[in-house]
Parts: sequence; C-alpha cells; structure tokens
Amino acid sequence: MLIAGFPAGPWGTNCYVAATGPGTECVVIDPGKDAAKGIEEIVREQRLKPVAVLLTHGHVDHMWSVTPVSKTYDSTAWIHPNDRHLLADPLQGISPESARMLLGMPEGTYDFVEPDDVQELSDGQAIDLAGMSFLIDHTPGHTEGSVTFRTPYPDHAEVSDVLFSGDLLFAGSIGRTDLPGGDHATMLQSLTTKVLPLADDIVVLPGHGEQTSIGRERATNPFLQDLITTP
Repeated sequence: MLIAGFPAGPWGTNCYVAATGPGTECVVIDPGKDAAKGIEEIVREQRLKPVAVLLTHGHVDHMWSVTPVSKTYDSTAWIHPNDRHLLADPLQGISPESARMLLGMPEGTYDFVEPDDVQELSDGQAIDLAGMSFLIDHTPGHTEGSVTFRTPYPDHAEVSDVLFSGDLLFAGSIGRTDLPGGDHATMLQSLTTKVLPLADDIVVLPGHGEQTSIGRERATNPFLQDLITTP
C-alpha cells in the first residue's frame, strides 16, 4: 500500500494520497489550502489517477482545494451530510481569526462552490475506492459531520489498519470543540465509542501533526486516559 502525506497551507493541515501502489488509481484525503501542487507532484511521480476526494470534515483548512482537485481529476468528493453545507459556505464553520485571514485576501480568492459530483457518507458505511475499502465512522464533536476513514493495511504483520482521523484524534491531544458545530461532550462520546474499542496496532494519520497509533494514544494521551479511568 502506498500512502503519501504532507502538511499544506497556513494551518499545516495534513493531506494524504492513498493507493494500492504506483501506477494505480488513488484517493485524496483532506486537500486543504495550497494542497493542489503537492497532490500533483505525488500523482505525477507515482503515476496515479485520483478517483475520489475524501473529507474528514468540512472545515476550510481540510477542504479548501476539494473543488479544484475534484475538477482536475474528474473525481468524486465524499463528505458527511451534516458538514456538506460548509463546502459552499465554509465561513459558517471557522473561527473569527480564520475568517479574518480569509477575508483579508484579495477579492474573489475565497469564493467556494461544491464540486460537480458529491456523495454523502454515513456511519458504518464501507466504500470501495481505488482497490481499497474504507470503513466510515461518524465521529461528531469537532464538527457535526466529522468522520474517520479506516482501511486495512495488508501484508504488514505489525499494523492491521490505517485510520485517517481528521481532527478527532492527534498525537497527544484531540480536536478543539469551541468552533461552530463543536461540542465537547459529543467529542468525548465519539472517542469513547469509536476510538477506544480499536486495536492498539492501528496506525493513526491525523489531520495535523505526526502520525501515532491507537496503542500509543491509549497509553499516553491524557484525554483518552481520562475516559479510561472515568467510571
């Protein structure tokens, strides 16, 4: 399996390209601001064909480039229906600081429209794309439509799956819940029901920062430890 990732834009949002190997179809996960060039380089170097763009949630730092990337490669965009409205109006989901950053840009550079082909995700859904299977977990808390994508990592004895966690779970931390659509109690419920039951050997590729694993976070992440020790 081939997974290439890089931080993009002023928010340092991790964008990922996943494929079964070079010269195959691929999926793009969370193409944020300034991600298009990095995606183009990976696609060219690995001879890939993007067939889908997967969004862990609708915040602009994760979906800024979804429409141009989808159009460039004639690919389908996937998002949970609770966050779909943010594709066309991302200002509804961001902080005042981020809004000022956007609105301080030249006129016309922050107009957003939905991609031509949008499909909606649901909890427990499995979708087969580019020769890979992705299990969808609806994990609200950071946004109402936050999801994670989990896919098997074949032929690796020490890793069973890879989890693209978006802004649900980071190395040593969790996503913020103070933005529109966020809710801390809901976030803790998502972590309790969707993260804690997972196997320790699952590699976590988060929306920001370094990769980690479920086992590492279970042992060291203070937010997960609080959930484990709470009666």
